[in-house]
Amino acid sequence: MSTQTQYLTAEGLKQLEERLKFLQEVRRPEVAERLRQALEEGGDLSENAEYEDAKNEQAFVEGEIMRLEGILRGAQIIEITGRKDMVVLGSKVTVQEQGSSTKEVYYLVGSAEADPSAGKISSESPLGKALLGAKKGDKVTVQAPAGEIVFVIKSIG
Repeated sequence: MSTQTQYLTAEGLKQLEERLKFLQEVRRPEVAERLRQALEEGGDLSENAEYEDAKNEQAFVEGEIMRLEGILRGAQIIEITGRKDMVVLGSKVTVQEQGSSTKEVYYLVGSAEADPSAGKISSESPLGKALLGAKKGDKVTVQAPAGEIVFVIKSIG
């Protein structure tokens, strides 16, 4: 089985390791206990809603554990270089949409760590791809469902 490289910051790696530990040490035993209790209630399992719910939750927890283990197996830590001349993985980039006065700040991370609501965008997203390798003052074009959007890079940190 081929493991795809997953780029993570040191902080992102720590968060994923903590989440995996929580799922393995807390959620897995909780779900197993729910299953055990549902089985002790007896009766027809096909009509036992608690048993079905616990089985579904167990499948979700086990799937999430496998997903996180796969990410961590292929993890490569992003070296924060502090490079300010060009956008690289790990850069903090301030951009301004052409025609707008609002500046937006994004932190370029790997896909496993992306959280757009927190300003962390994946290097594999359309905006992330456009920003990689760009310099301060450059204009980058992103294809969006509503059409092309042009951003001007204001700063790189």
